[in-house]
Amino acid sequence: MAMANMRVQDRMQVIRNHLGLHSSTNRNVITISKNCRKNIPFNASSRQDGLVEALQADLAQIGVSDVEVEPPPEGMTEEYTTLLTPKAVRFVADLTREFNTQVDLMMKERLRRKVELDITGNLPNFANYKVQETNWRVDPVPERLTCRKLDLGDVSPANTDKFIEALQCDVNGIQTDFDDGHCPTWRAQLRGLNNVCKAVFGLIPGVGDISQVPVLMLRPRAWNMIEHNLLVDGKEVPGPLFDFGLLMFHCASRLLTAKSGPFFYLSKLEGANEARVWNNIFCWTQEKLNIPQGSIKACVLIENILASFEMEEILYELRNHSLGLNCGIWDYSASFVNKFGHRSDFVLPDRNKYVNMQRHFLRKYMDLVIHTCHKRGAHATGGMAATILDSWDQTVIAKITEAKSHEILAGADGFMVYDTRLVPIMKKVMANVDINQIHRKREDVQVTAEDLLQMPSGGVTLEGLKHNVAVGILFIDAWLQGRGHYVYKAAVEDSATAEISRSQVWQWIRHRVRLEESGDVISRSLVQKLIKDFLSSVITSSDSVCVKSLCDKERLWTSANIFEEVVTKRDFPEFLTTYLNLDHTFLSYQKKLLE
Repeated sequence: MAMANMRVQDRMQVIRNHLGLHSSTNRNVITISKNCRKNIPFNASSRQDGLVEALQADLAQIGVSDVEVEPPPEGMTEEYTTLLTPKAVRFVADLTREFNTQVDLMMKERLRRKVELDITGNLPNFANYKVQETNWRVDPVPERLTCRKLDLGDVSPANTDKFIEALQCDVNGIQTDFDDGHCPTWRAQLRGLNNVCKAVFGLIPGVGDISQVPVLMLRPRAWNMIEHNLLVDGKEVPGPLFDFGLLMFHCASRLLTAKSGPFFYLSKLEGANEARVWNNIFCWTQEKLNIPQGSIKACVLIENILASFEMEEILYELRNHSLGLNCGIWDYSASFVNKFGHRSDFVLPDRNKYVNMQRHFLRKYMDLVIHTCHKRGAHATGGMAATILDSWDQTVIAKITEAKSHEILAGADGFMVYDTRLVPIMKKVMANVDINQIHRKREDVQVTAEDLLQMPSGGVTLEGLKHNVAVGILFIDAWLQGRGHYVYKAAVEDSATAEISRSQVWQWIRHRVRLEESGDVISRSLVQKLIKDFLSSVITSSDSVCVKSLCDKERLWTSANIFEEVVTKRDFPEFLTTYLNLDHTFLSYQKKLLE
């Protein structure tokens, strides 16, 4: 019992250290253990408090009340004062107050739909309402968006070196990511938002004018994420409103002048009602900032099985602001576990062996995206090639080329890569493609609900189970360090791959799935053994990049404990990132109160 209590205490101390990256609640000393400490001087705390007091006084002068902003992390004063000006904070507060109710109702509607599916056992079908207009099309896009052949994906602007590399790359656009590839610590949010502003206003040495660099496709957080460091009327602000509000307030006018924005990706929408909320946000924002209606353009990522039944309705709701739809394999596949994971007829097989874009349910999903978009004059883009070219292995290159060629042959207008070394290779894949393929209407496409819901055949391999365990643990470990993605086995892993990894392990335990080699049941005890084996191999490895100190070891054990919790919960946690960002924040504060 004493050892168990010690393990919990160590874990909570590590989590508190992570929270220290984005919260200044623990302003003096954040203790992990005797051998791993992070000290924040008292004088730094006083300076930070002075900034907050000055901001609050300035807000009061312009009539803003009931808004609370946390102090900046140490060393982030310039970014803090640049971004969080009184007028910028007022704009985000006004935006939040205007849409709080709509957002709350939207999230309750998500819950209602999930409960209804669970209680009735029904399956989704194509939208209950149909667009009454027949010949409508989305509004034309600006010139810089007509060609979307190749973008860089998962580029967190908080990673300054990677962001600059992307800005200097010969691609059409950059998925400037505050979501899947980004960890929203307070430090990362301030650095990332400030780096975007610097890029927009030409303040990064060695980077050209914003009109000459790849288009910034700004991706705010999804609706499941909360910004802890800003309260409006006593409530934490939704993460996407914080990100979108500051980006628009500071950058919209300059982007419009340069004919280079503002352009966005919208993550994890579940239906047309959510697209309507975003459209309302766009219209309100354009009016408040006195910019022409329709200036904002947004591409919706179809990352949820429910949204796949409302693609046309999503486009219609955003028809004055639409930049089309995007396909992504792993968040979309994980959504099946999210919505139907407790049903035995929706067990997803080993993703590494049996799940790819050529499987029936994913091929039909992409076909439907392309057909729906092109029918309405919108772009349809494919997902991201996550491979890292550690070596110029021709087999690896051929595999990537084949996968992306399939997407282009299907009619996609473009796709993303992470590794800039893939850019010249992928440009050859696109060499014979027009500026886009919107003219290809894909009238041959006929997709039924059964097509979208058909689970692929296949089992589970021991190697696949081990891989999912490793990806899940290492993602949590990265988050506890304030990083939103990492490289493992020559591929970039982010929250999307972490979601499918932990979702599959949860589902396989729940349904007592057997390994196809040995017939052994995937049980909690088996997963616990694999977790221990993985930790042992990482900790004892001479070339491990994860474990350099006792602090690293403690954090990795903590990550493993959290992963085990998530995959053995009675009720499936909807988002891993929400679980990390909310539940463990609460637990750490409870621990503090007990000390």
